Amino acid sequence: MRVFLTGATGFIGSHILPELLAAGHQVIGMTRSDAGAQSLKAAGAEAFFGTLEDPQSLHDAASRADAVIHTAFDHNFARFVENCEKDGRVIEALGEALRNSDRPLIITSAVGIGDAGQGQPATEDIFNANHPNPRIISEATGNRLLEAGVNVQAVRLPQVHNTVKQGLISPFVEMTREKGRSAWVGEGTNCWSAAHVLDVAKLYALVLEKGQKGARYHAVDEEGVPARDIAEVVGAGLGVPAVSLSPEEAQQHFGWLARFMVMDLRASSTWTRQQLGWQPTGPRLLDDLRAMDYHSS
Repeated sequence: MRVFLTGATGFIGSHILPELLAAGHQVIGMTRSDAGAQSLKAAGAEAFFGTLEDPQSLHDAASRADAVIHTAFDHNFARFVENCEKDGRVIEALGEALRNSDRPLIITSAVGIGDAGQGQPATEDIFNANHPNPRIISEATGNRLLEAGVNVQAVRLPQVHNTVKQGLISPFVEMTREKGRSAWVGEGTNCWSAAHVLDVAKLYALVLEKGQKGARYHAVDEEGVPARDIAEVVGAGLGVPAVSLSPEEAQQHFGWLARFMVMDLRASSTWTRQQLGWQPTGPRLLDDLRAMDYHSS
């Protein structure tokens, strides 16, 4: 297939790209820079210049593709709500390009949207319209397109990691470095699910190959890693104390990150594994955090 891959030079997209090429697909990779275009061409992909701020340009690229995998996202978490709204506009434009066809649009969401709010791990069959994560905008937009007949499928992400990046934990590390202490809230028993980036890339490729219209897939290896364990490993890596904060202290300490530090983002991928035969094999989150070079930045 001819696949339009947004975020093709990003953290996850750059790992999806070789999976698609190895499977024999032609890839149109979105990039914002000449350097990105050169790396895409060197890998064997066609480069397409586009930005999330110009959804119409992405619509035009999607209209030339047999499938779209949308992983690009503005990760300035200080403007998270605005960036989720921007993602909704991009998804709308991509979906319009695929309307009146069976061509798949694989969007990216977050595992918390599958949380039923009953203390159990999030599951693929749940769409929690009241979840406080603003990333729900992405999936809500996809749902509207699905109702209009577009072949939308969603990959929900946990903390995607290697020894360089780890989702929300990356800004947590930088905040810890700045503040001089590594913190969790209360007892730190709330958990975040996780998966290695290479396993996540393989899942996107499997969704392209086997995914079903309207389905949601969880890219989850570990159902839940306690916040306290994460903070203790990061603290040890940076050589700073690891401490518990009250909710009031956490707001001042974490700023925009505070809302996430109290979330329990456990998630199951049992259904995803059964449907697609996905079997993650990568390192665990804490292992990658222990293997990080905390002195490189």
